[in-house]
Amino acid sequence: MSLTPVLLGLGSNIEREARLCAGLDALAELLQEMRCSPVFESQAVGIKSGPFFNLVVAGYSDLPLGELDRRLKFIEAQNGRYAPERKGLPLDIDVLLYGEQVGNFDGLILPRAEILKNAFVLWPLALLVPDALHPGEQRSFAELWQAAQIQQQLHPVPFQWRGAELTPTELLGA
Repeated sequence: MSLTPVLLGLGSNIEREARLCAGLDALAELLQEMRCSPVFESQAVGIKSGPFFNLVVAGYSDLPLGELDRRLKFIEAQNGRYAPERKGLPLDIDVLLYGEQVGNFDGLILPRAEILKNAFVLWPLALLVPDALHPGEQRSFAELWQAAQIQQQLHPVPFQWRGAELTPTELLGA
């Protein structure tokens, strides 16, 4: 099976550090050559809730898109996403890009529209894969971030996963 490059967006506003670390641990089992963006804190968009921690993950998967999405839903479920009594969003994992695919794949629309709408997706992408091209726009994520007119407060936050600091100190001072 060939490997497909994937970009995933992660967010949490309940037990943020614990849930994101649990999500990253699970993704490390699914993806090869996984890399993480810095972590940002942002206000909730589209729902009334406390602030989110967000980051983007890049890696390679040998799973077909539908199976990858099914496994991501399972990881979300393990972290309380679908619990009836849940408050907020313990863990959200979205497929942002799957290779160069563009279109509707059983209800999964790629590339995700949130890439161009939300600073908490686009800024981490611009830092993690600055030269990668958005398949719909045919512009790099760094270019898209430079041109973005997104009115959203976003703050880099210190975040450790498996002993590594994901957010560089020079970004924290910005």
